[in-house]
Amino acid sequence: MGENIGDLSGLAQAYRAYHISLGGKPAPVIGGYTGDQRFFMGYAQIWRTKFREAALRRQLLSDPHSPGMARAYVPLVNNDAFEKAFDVKAGDKMYVAPEERVKIW
Repeated sequence: MGENIGDLSGLAQAYRAYHISLGGKPAPVIGGYTGDQRFFMGYAQIWRTKFREAALRRQLLSDPHSPGMARAYVPLVNNDAFEKAFDVKAGDKMYVAPEERVKIW
């Protein structure tokens, strides 16, 4: 649970720091993606993993860290800025209703 809390709050703080680094200027659109979209895609890409079923089962049973797929997905769907960046709407697979999102601090 501690790592998951760290991922959720770390993503929020990294996003805040990213915007501070822009110095009030808008990020350029590159390759058709806004700065916010690139920020969130970069976050998700660090958690790309590929597991055989036995290895995933072993990790789930013995490792306090969630698998990469959960560490990417869960913080994003609980982040209001992610929803805005990708225009996520009710009915989309990555939509979580605002009242159901996990908020820490």
